[in-house]
Amino acid sequence: MALRPLALAALLVSAVSLTAGAVVQTQVATTLNDFRQPGTQPGQLLQPIATSGSCTGCHSGFDPQTEPYEHWAASMMGQAGRDPIFYAALAIANQDAANSGEWCLRCHAPGAWLDGRSTPSDGSALDNNLGDLDGVTCNLCHRMVDPVYDPGHSPASDYRILDQLAQRGGIPPTPNNGQYVIDPLDRRRAPFDLGPNFFYHDWEQSPYHRESLNCGTCHELSNPTQTKQPDGSFALNALDAPHPTHNKYDEFPIERTYSEWEQSRFADGPVEMGARFGGNRTSYSSCQDCHMPKVTGGACQPVLGPVIRDDLPQHNFNGVNSWVLRAVRSLYPDYETGLTAQSVADAAYRTEEMHRDAVDVSAWASQGNLRVRLVNQTGHKLPTGYGEGRRMWIHVVFKNAANQVIAERGAYDGATATLTTTDTKVYEIEQGVDAAQAAATGLPVGKSFRFVLNNKIYSDNRIPPRGFTNVAFDAIDAEPVAYSYADEQYWDDTAFAIPPGAASAVVEVFHQTTTREYIEFLRDSNVTNGAGLLAYNQWVLHGKSAPILKGSSVVNFAVNSCVPPIQYGAAKRLSNGRTPALAWSGVPSVSGVGFAAVVRNGLPNSYGALRAAPATASVPFQGGTLLLGGPITNVVNFVLDGTGQALLPIAMAPGMVGVQTNYQAFFRDRGVVGGTAITNGLHVQFCP
Repeated sequence: MALRPLALAALLVSAVSLTAGAVVQTQVATTLNDFRQPGTQPGQLLQPIATSGSCTGCHSGFDPQTEPYEHWAASMMGQAGRDPIFYAALAIANQDAANSGEWCLRCHAPGAWLDGRSTPSDGSALDNNLGDLDGVTCNLCHRMVDPVYDPGHSPASDYRILDQLAQRGGIPPTPNNGQYVIDPLDRRRAPFDLGPNFFYHDWEQSPYHRESLNCGTCHELSNPTQTKQPDGSFALNALDAPHPTHNKYDEFPIERTYSEWEQSRFADGPVEMGARFGGNRTSYSSCQDCHMPKVTGGACQPVLGPVIRDDLPQHNFNGVNSWVLRAVRSLYPDYETGLTAQSVADAAYRTEEMHRDAVDVSAWASQGNLRVRLVNQTGHKLPTGYGEGRRMWIHVVFKNAANQVIAERGAYDGATATLTTTDTKVYEIEQGVDAAQAAATGLPVGKSFRFVLNNKIYSDNRIPPRGFTNVAFDAIDAEPVAYSYADEQYWDDTAFAIPPGAASAVVEVFHQTTTREYIEFLRDSNVTNGAGLLAYNQWVLHGKSAPILKGSSVVNFAVNSCVPPIQYGAAKRLSNGRTPALAWSGVPSVSGVGFAAVVRNGLPNSYGALRAAPATASVPFQGGTLLLGGPITNVVNFVLDGTGQALLPIAMAPGMVGVQTNYQAFFRDRGVVGGTAITNGLHVQFCP
């Protein structure tokens, strides 16, 4: 039976109190003013957001591999207004801070928000007949306007739209919190020039739709009811007023996915990754490059004569959510959702594939320990985004010579959805309330799932992306908490003591979308309606958010195993336009021969030196970046050959087992600032 917008009337009950268990909680008396944001406001559109159903005639039913509609519908973007976890969290947000749900609906039901149906803030005014439950709709995204006008690139119509918005003081200062700018007219934007004869609908060519800035509109979340204090803490604002600055870095950081990307190497330009995330490209830069991989095909029905492009973005939008699409399909009929059994299965496969692509898992034995290395291959933290109830962890099974299990670390019980956390490493962000917030709300001090009340990060050990520096991530309030990473480190190592009798180990890395602890919180803390129980029942029905395998490795302790070196940091471009690289050949085993650092794409016949240090760093140096930290030693001097290459053997000794060393090459280039060329860094772990 289909459930309607939280006119899920059968589930609504009266809130008699805000008491859950022994905790007596005071609701923060926020108003809609407290959640007011810049950008297009309700009632400002001259033409309403069209339903996604109006797009199906042209953009579906011709090729399930490339058509936009089916992939979009089978994504959490397309079902953002039907997600039962969202409604469970929405109810508690409204309990915690009055009217806060309107802020949530801004991104989960933007068409309804723009048309004034986000009040009441429990979602009860959403209208399925108007497409409100479709979430982030086709028309909404394709009417988004770049808030930064770029003459010569932005559509000319954008200037007037932004000018009118500026007169009302409403241009968003940074991408954040659903602060979108929407064309008041139904002029549909996309990256392509459709030509002078295209007549099916009004259109504008928009480079903005290829930029991460577009995605940052909703995939960056800050609490506007709180302001950063001089001591770095966050405190409630005076109520019934918008945030004084609307600067997201003055507000409590809930999600920093866009800023994490912005401070990564990917934001500086494409990173060559060998087509890891699919599509026709081998290198990636923007969010769209990974989450909307480019393929060959046409965007509409063949009878309409579409241009066949080799850079057609697939509307996949896959992330880490592993089970909620199945819940949506069980709650709503397919004719409303656009879902089918096949499209949901295909989306699940793409999600699992993205999980596998996101991380490299290596394991090796060294000095009585099993060592596990996870390398973050994404453009943001691993994991990132919505942190409540989401986690990644290492699972290890030790076996004896008879292949029998003798010990286990990070065990997960699927029947009870319980993870053993004390003997492994769990990657997650844990937020909560501090003493001042506890006093204002009646909540206990400490970690919590109170999304709209949390004002303190208690821990965050998620793995940073390429290009990470502590200074940059501290500036965006995304620094590691109760954990540490060195500058430029986008990997993490964990040691497990090898138990007596162990002959091998199987290492697996898992991710879980919704933990038992979180879903029980949503169920038990809800005193408003039945949305928490509904979400819990769906969670049980669909396998209790069974963990997804992200990667694995098998280690035989009788055989020496080594982990491959890691290239990190960025090289300095040469005067001839090439970019030098420091790579390697061989295996860094002290019992072997032939391991060497390799300089490639250098300046032919140039003199240089290979240097080493125990730590990584990220320090401006002669127009490039010094990537070596701690005492720096000279390893070997060299002369690049006529092609700009050099093979630099590394002398090794038994005492180097377990040692981690970082290398960087420098050579003469009189045509650049400082006269010195600088390669990327190379992180090496020496093995037996």
